[in-house]
Amino acid sequence: MAASTGKPDMSKTTSDLEADIRQLKADLEILTKQLAATGEHSISAAKRAASEGVDQLRVHGEAAMDGLKSNARDVEAQVIATVREKPVTALAIAAGAGYLFALLSRR
Repeated sequence: MAASTGKPDMSKTTSDLEADIRQLKADLEILTKQLAATGEHSISAAKRAASEGVDQLRVHGEAAMDGLKSNARDVEAQVIATVREKPVTALAIAAGAGYLFALLSRR
């Protein structure tokens, strides 16, 4: 607006407007490239985080599996030791478990 009249400033020419439009297009192109770069960075960061998460899960899973294997070996050793110490009791328990399994499988 012109300072003295309060009316819009009509002094801009068509070439000035075209120059402004060209500048706006150039600015939009720069912004588009920056947004694309930001998106690619975000995608690569997400992939990296997912990969690290998978690696951590794999490590924890392997540790848990090793722990379960160790526990199973310990239980197996205890069962073998108990059977060797008390074979009659072990035979009675096995017969009782077999009888219960047979009753349950009939139904």
